[in-house]
Amino acid sequence: MGLLSARTLITAAASVLLVAGSAQAAAPAKYATHAEAAAVLKKAGVTSTSSGNCSDWNKKSCTSFTRINKASVAGVIAFKKASGCKVIITGGTEVGHASGTYSHRNGYKTDISTKVACVNTYITHKFAKAGKRSDGAALYKSPAGNVYANEGSHWDITHYNSKA
Repeated sequence: MGLLSARTLITAAASVLLVAGSAQAAAPAKYATHAEAAAVLKKAGVTSTSSGNCSDWNKKSCTSFTRINKASVAGVIAFKKASGCKVIITGGTEVGHASGTYSHRNGYKTDISTKVACVNTYITHKFAKAGKRSDGAALYKSPAGNVYANEGSHWDITHYNSKA
């Protein structure tokens, strides 16, 4: 094998490794456990509740943060800081939500309570109306691009990034 062939082979191999590494880097960073994410949220003053008083991600009545995207947690915290509101998470990565790429189970969504008037006022006055979802939920889009859907008892938030 000539020098030129060896260089070509090495360059091609390096390109494959670079592309493979880039694909892995594209996956969102996640908290491995509920406890890890819950500690970060608690430190920021964000609370959570569940109808089952539990955090098992395999039980529908629980509120879990297992395998939640770090950007989703940061987005909730950024929303709390920007709004100055009390934020109560009522849904995370637990089973029982709709599926899809940007789903609860995949770590992209959180639900926050609508029982806090400040939250409702902030979203409806500071974010742009973005129409209605197929189920009729009113949609609002934050300047950062995250989407907030009013589902009655809670805001279903799709976190595309770590901002409010």
